[in-house]
Amino acid sequence: MYKSHSPWSRTSVISNRILDIQRKRFLFKDPLDEEAVIPQYMDRRPDLMSFEKYGTAKYWWIFAHRNADTIIDPINDFSAGKTIRIPKRENIDKMK
Repeated sequence: MYKSHSPWSRTSVISNRILDIQRKRFLFKDPLDEEAVIPQYMDRRPDLMSFEKYGTAKYWWIFAHRNADTIIDPINDFSAGKTIRIPKRENIDKMK
């Protein structure tokens, strides 16, 4: 039901309208992933970083997925000055 870029793409739907328990997608943790500090103009805007790094805002949720130890809330925890790991595009494309 959800597109392949959606964080809910592996989650089943009950009665055509209710999501089941989310099944997380596996993201390969590459030790060579880029490490970056979130700039002030991207504070609480993972969509802007997604657009800058991947050419589309649709991967905004990837940063919380890859940095689950420091980003719990994908919007409010995406704060300026925080250092995060940024997955390579090819690793995102390999996600299951």
